Amino acid sequence: MNGYQKYKEQSIYSMSGVELLLLLYDEAIKRLKKAEYALEDHDYGVFEDCIGRTVRIVRYLNSILDMEQPISGEFRHIYEYLFYDLSRIRAGRERRKDEIEKVIHVLQEFRDGFEEAGRQVSGTRVASSKSIVG
Repeated sequence: MNGYQKYKEQSIYSMSGVELLLLLYDEAIKRLKKAEYALEDHDYGVFEDCIGRTVRIVRYLNSILDMEQPISGEFRHIYEYLFYDLSRIRAGRERRKDEIEKVIHVLQEFRDGFEEAGRQVSGTRVASSKSIVG
């Protein structure tokens, strides 16, 4: 492992739960924006990779829901809708590229909501937009 990878791993391990959650949302949003650019360039390999990574992130977010919390059921429904939408985007590519922005909007709303909740709990700014390389 090189120095940058060690630094990245150490910084991830030192993040709070809210910061990690925001990082996941940031990465999903970044990947969807990259997928938009890939479609414009007709680079379908990059498009598939970005959509696939976004699906994995949303799947992970769905898997970590605490179903003891009443709101988790609502989140699960929204994540399932996002799976469906991402599948349609992946299958339709050019016909569905306008729907990418809708998914980005939902993820951004979730991200902003969790950031605000984290701020209210801690009384400070939780995290700025970041992304993981790779």
